[in-house]
Amino acid sequence: MGNLDQRVNEEILWELFLQAGPVIHVHLPRDKVTNEHQNYGFVEFKSEEDADYSIKLLHMIKLFNKAIKVNKASQDKRTQEIGANVFVGNLATGVDEK
Repeated sequence: MGNLDQRVNEEILWELFLQAGPVIHVHLPRDKVTNEHQNYGFVEFKSEEDADYSIKLLHMIKLFNKAIKVNKASQDKRTQEIGANVFVGNLATGVDEK
């Protein structure tokens, strides 16, 4: 979703989008310096049908007097953001990051 007012937080969005179906996760990317969200976010639903319904139900409703935009996130972008951590153990003491 986009066009979010700065007063919007994860809890408000959770309650709002719960009207469309079971919510798994809400994420508002935040600026690393100011810690303010960047006026957009993501809601993950249990099913794709619930996500589709949220668009029909909540697109362009007013939240803090601003019409929010609700669209599906593209799967390609999501796939690119997925990362992984790898644990490497049993290294000799002379081994460094390089």
